[in-house]
Amino acid sequence: MASPRLETYCCPNRDAATQLVMNFQPEVFCGVCIGSASVSLLLTILQLLPKKGQSPRKMPKASSSSTILLLISICDILGGLGMIFRSSVWLGFPGFIANISVVNRTDVWPSAFCVGSAMWIQLLYSAGFWWLFCYAVDSYLVVRRSAGLSTIVLYHMMTWGLAVMLCVEGIALLYYPSLSSCENGLEHAVPHYITTYAPLLLVLMVNPILFRRTVSAVASLLKGRQGIYTENERRLGTEIQIRFFKIMLVFVICWSSNIINESLLFYLEMQPDINEMPLKNIRSAALITWIIMGVLNPMQGFLFTLAFYGWTGWRVDLKWRKREIPWESMSSSTVGENAYPSPVNYQSNAHDSKKISTTDSQQTDDAISMLSEGNTSGEDRLTRSSPIYQGW
Repeated sequence: MASPRLETYCCPNRDAATQLVMNFQPEVFCGVCIGSASVSLLLTILQLLPKKGQSPRKMPKASSSSTILLLISICDILGGLGMIFRSSVWLGFPGFIANISVVNRTDVWPSAFCVGSAMWIQLLYSAGFWWLFCYAVDSYLVVRRSAGLSTIVLYHMMTWGLAVMLCVEGIALLYYPSLSSCENGLEHAVPHYITTYAPLLLVLMVNPILFRRTVSAVASLLKGRQGIYTENERRLGTEIQIRFFKIMLVFVICWSSNIINESLLFYLEMQPDINEMPLKNIRSAALITWIIMGVLNPMQGFLFTLAFYGWTGWRVDLKWRKREIPWESMSSSTVGENAYPSPVNYQSNAHDSKKISTTDSQQTDDAISMLSEGNTSGEDRLTRSSPIYQGW
């Protein structure tokens, strides 16, 4: 799982709350992390592989939104691999990990492994948070026709730059002036926790606002095409809204336990003695949420693919081919099937007007198709029946 407690455990003089959760059934906890991360990793890769029986279609032009969704899955896969590696070492070499608690020692490899593995997990999941934020921003900008594939370069700079900067800054403040003297006070730990949870809280608070504004903009865009808002357009807008809801639901399910656990542990840290009997229920709640984190955090990768693509099935096609992003198929099918050849005997002004109308129609189709529901059920029916996808 991804928690700033992983980095604070690398301090030999760690606080009592961190000691409480990290020493609670470590074999069981590491086994839970390995099992959950392995299942999520396998199912995520299965979801992303091409499937047999899918009719190949011409792939539309690449979009920044589809690229962002793929990068989110990659961050989850790499973060899950970090969890599996870290937990496997903890289970396989308990004596190696025990050396982390020794203050005066000459072997630096246990601490290097502890810090390195914790930073790897934190960096990849923080980057995933930033990419999810970029997806919400890009969805809104695409509908407003203010974004395109070129903006992916800016998203890369923002995501990786902020993820690396916050991770390095938090670790540097935590371990200042040295690894053996960290966690001597909250002035070391608090900045580290802020830099860790800042992107998570940003997604929780800002993404719902951006998604809601995007849905409103989609409704206006659909109405503006023909000046009407039919049942098909309403269904398409509802599908986009449900898709955004599923993305936020997965995020809340996977990470709300982290916020609850961290709040409980901070409360325990403020107490003079966390082993007092009145604090028993709080200690139990902290330990329970700690185990829940080990289950839910790694499962984010697979659950996100369900929210992005829907269930793609078990039949894998190992033959390589360009894989079509499901929600982009709506514009590609209509552009290929419903486009009519332009007559050659039009007057110049009529031809220019039709060209502008067709270009605007295609831009609207591209914007909507990037946001539409990934499930293929009912997609072709909606595509063919909706006036917004008819030939112009």
